[in-house]
Amino acid sequence: MEYRFCGRSGLRLPVVSLGMWHNFGDTDCFATAKEVAFEAFSSGVTYFDLANNYGPPPGSAEENFGRIMRQGLGSHRDEIVVASKAGHLMWEGPYGDGGSRKYLMASIEQSLRRTGLDYFDIFYSHRYCPETPLEETVQTLIDMVKQGKTLYVGLSKYPADKAARACEMMEAQNVHCLVYQDRYNMLNRKPEADHFKMLKEQGLGFVAFSPLAQGLLTNRYLNGIPADSRIAKSGVFLHREDVTPELVGKLRLLDAMATGRGQSLAQMSLSWLLAKDGVTSVIVGASSVGQLRDNLKCLDHGGFTPDELAGIDAVIG
Repeated sequence: MEYRFCGRSGLRLPVVSLGMWHNFGDTDCFATAKEVAFEAFSSGVTYFDLANNYGPPPGSAEENFGRIMRQGLGSHRDEIVVASKAGHLMWEGPYGDGGSRKYLMASIEQSLRRTGLDYFDIFYSHRYCPETPLEETVQTLIDMVKQGKTLYVGLSKYPADKAARACEMMEAQNVHCLVYQDRYNMLNRKPEADHFKMLKEQGLGFVAFSPLAQGLLTNRYLNGIPADSRIAKSGVFLHREDVTPELVGKLRLLDAMATGRGQSLAQMSLSWLLAKDGVTSVIVGASSVGQLRDNLKCLDHGGFTPDELAGIDAVIG
């Protein structure tokens, strides 16, 4: 496993991290989740990414991670980085969503109880909340650090100008914002234009989630929509109309390029992200040990020739 310094800090993160958005909730098999977590750590994956609303149901991923910690992983607490977040809807009523001090402070306390941890290594504001003054959200993050509830703080899915202003307010109180997290993959390159320059200026690391575009950048959709796919089952984040003939054509071209490199499409997609300047780590999800091991093979073919990169750009635009 390769480890990269996270922005302007002394903290190094593995280039591949384990996300617990799906596959770690109460609707999933706990034994499999535990096996995946242990396999990840044994493979050098030291960053585990949670949020208060991960599950389903919300909160269950943190609870199950707490069980995994108690069943052995906790003996390695000082060898791992545990992150959680708050910002999206967690409970009903006026105080269960957003960026207010009331919600964020309640959320981190609840998350610590669910996981059984004394502190988080990183706690993120999960989204920018336009209804809350930025100063209120930022001051709450600063106070979390000063109260020992988290070692570092991060931001996720913020407009670049708001993220830069938040970083400046933290620096004014001697708390450095460590990391920014956002959706980034071959099919969504928005952070390149909107955020990378700001992240470098502010000294933030960058962690990419959804690196496989919810499964689109795998071989699952090369011949249409499988009956057991996420689109067919729920269609919450991906929709049937997203899988257009044009997209399938692009995916097939990318798959052929990956085969030429001795990789799967998923592995090449992860390698492509890790070859980007400024990317600290990519978060992968895994529903089995086999899937995790397959994703980690992206580390075996990291480099790209200029012709390969030009060919990929020509396909994805």
